[in-house]
Amino acid sequence: MLSRNLSIGDKILRLLLEPTHRYKGIPVSMFGIPAIFPHKKQSINNAVHRLNKDGYILKENKYIYLLPRGRKYVENKKVRFLTFNSPYKKELPKNLLVMFDIPEVKKAEREWFRFHLREFGYEMIQKSVWVGPSPLSEDFLDYIKEIKLKECIKTFKLARPYNTQT
Repeated sequence: MLSRNLSIGDKILRLLLEPTHRYKGIPVSMFGIPAIFPHKKQSINNAVHRLNKDGYILKENKYIYLLPRGRKYVENKKVRFLTFNSPYKKELPKNLLVMFDIPEVKKAEREWFRFHLREFGYEMIQKSVWVGPSPLSEDFLDYIKEIKLKECIKTFKLARPYNTQT
């Protein structure tokens, strides 16, 4: 799970969408302990105020409700939460070149894609040019197609493995 890279606001919206238990609108553990995260109380209050002001949540009295805009935001960002396991050992020959141009409006998806390339043993040559073992898994490629990134990504099989030591 990639939740360690999320902002406080993203974590709050995610918890409101997928709570286990609730007490006065706040997600809690089965023992009633708030299931927020280790942030300062003032940081959480600031994030809640900002989310309320931006129309993602509604804070009324002691309750917090996820509004349709917040639900849509979290649903669109689910790409941040889905992970794939690497089918390779990192020391395998690097014989696939991956080039991508993912638009700025899909920044979260771009970061997610880079994270997975690293996990798969790929190395960055330039920010959007990576080399690693081939092929990419079918599950991963199917998901790339599902989130509409296929047109942004090109792969090239190298005639001989790339030497990352030079």
